[in-house]
Amino acid sequence: MDLGLHFWIGLQPTLDLSDHDRRLLERLRPAGVVLFRGNFQRDASYEEWTARLRRLLGDAREAIGRERILVGIDHEGGTVHRPPPPITHYSFAKEWAHQAGDVGKAMGVELRSLGINVDFAPVVDIHSNPDNPVIGPRSFGTTPEAVSAAAGDFLRGLQSTGVLGCPKHFPGHGDAAVDSHHAMPVLDLAPETLRERELAPYRALLTDTRLVMTAHILFPRLDDRPATLSEPILRGLLRDEIGFTGAVVTDDIGMGAVSKLFDDPDAAPRTLRAGGDLILICDYWTETERALAMAAHLEDALRRGTLDETVLEASRSRVETLLSEAPQHEVEILPEEVFAHHATLAPTRTAAAVSTRAAQSVSVAER
Repeated sequence: MDLGLHFWIGLQPTLDLSDHDRRLLERLRPAGVVLFRGNFQRDASYEEWTARLRRLLGDAREAIGRERILVGIDHEGGTVHRPPPPITHYSFAKEWAHQAGDVGKAMGVELRSLGINVDFAPVVDIHSNPDNPVIGPRSFGTTPEAVSAAAGDFLRGLQSTGVLGCPKHFPGHGDAAVDSHHAMPVLDLAPETLRERELAPYRALLTDTRLVMTAHILFPRLDDRPATLSEPILRGLLRDEIGFTGAVVTDDIGMGAVSKLFDDPDAAPRTLRAGGDLILICDYWTETERALAMAAHLEDALRRGTLDETVLEASRSRVETLLSEAPQHEVEILPEEVFAHHATLAPTRTAAAVSTRAAQSVSVAER
């Protein structure tokens, strides 16, 4: 059984496929790869760096040995931006919430031209806590209504170009006061508040999205495990209550909030039992070869009966459906006038004023 299909690997920061990544992709055969800043040749011309990217993705696809793969990226605007110029660098989402559909479409056109078929966006966290160190201006707004409307416009614009979106971070990161990249946020929210506020955008986007990303946050009134590993949250709220039938990807499991938890041999099986499908593991935060041990843990859990085969089959079916629905794109050069037009649609990172507080709030995301 191809258990590697339940993993999504963030590449090492190399311009060409590293020997490490080639071996890992060949052995694991994951669902796909994720690109970071280090995978783009920033000191080269547009023609040169796209040619290098084309070769990198071609080699990754060959190593995986599957015609259809997921090629993901975090691309939100603000400090969450990986590719070099001339790719349009928009400001934070809060600066163009009223233009989210146009920006989503523009981002999709540009990402598609880079061979990317999944954008880990939009952020649908409600910016309810001004002391939040990691969401802040990445959010479209401070109310469920504002976020739902802008995120819906963004998602539809993005997906009209053949790039799938991925609303994040379920069930909600906006009220946190701790950055989950480094430690575990704990939100003592009443379930009623969570349902009325944090879950509203997911209900609104239910019919438009095929993929949702989890949050590494502990909600003690719901479970003693973080959302990424929580059956009451993922299966109970997202799947049973909201009715989401698509694929669920974890936020990067190398992040400080959960990295040690995933040393537990039961962590990968628990992810699938909880209602998750894809384990995201990126070189930026951890050693990606951990995925091989996790795949072995899935196999062992099946053999011992601690992971029900029907649960695995349902999860595998969701991943295969996602792969079948994710368009496969070639890297191509876009005309200058496309970028010129896109730059007029909304504030760009270079044109918009960014406060020190806003820059600090998401500085960790620029990688």
